[in-house]
Amino acid sequence: MAGLQQTNSEMILLSWVRQSTRNYPQVNVTNFTTSWSDGLAFNALLHSHRPDLFDWNAVASQQSPVQRLDHAFNIARKHLGIEKLLDPEDVATACPDKKSILMYVTSLFQVLPQQVTMEAIREVEMLPRHSRVTREEHIEVHEQHFSQEVSFSFLLSSCFSKVLVSLP
Repeated sequence: MAGLQQTNSEMILLSWVRQSTRNYPQVNVTNFTTSWSDGLAFNALLHSHRPDLFDWNAVASQQSPVQRLDHAFNIARKHLGIEKLLDPEDVATACPDKKSILMYVTSLFQVLPQQVTMEAIREVEMLPRHSRVTREEHIEVHEQHFSQEVSFSFLLSSCFSKVLVSLP
């Protein structure tokens, strides 16, 4: 049951991210690892909700992945009160740590508008299976990080109890 709850929470979170970044053609978030390593997804997520904070084109076209990540984390700290939980160099890799990305995106979810449409959730359900969390991955992570998973699942549960789902 906990695995199902976490998978559903991740699906809602991914739906929210995809819905929020839909208008940014350079961004296609399909997971909580590789989709974040170039820094564009974090910046697009911030810009979609707070376009007054920075010039998207300047960030997207002129900076390296580490610079873009540093920019997003600094903007989130300064304007949203989210501590810099991640080091840009740790995210700008071939495969960033999934739990770290999830925790940070959940922090953003807590402070930014949270409305998610059913269409966005259906879109995530249609993503190729390898892009989403599988039960086997969940069991493996659960065995390796039980205490972290319990606290993460609790955090997501409390966050998603507040999410608004819009029906078409």
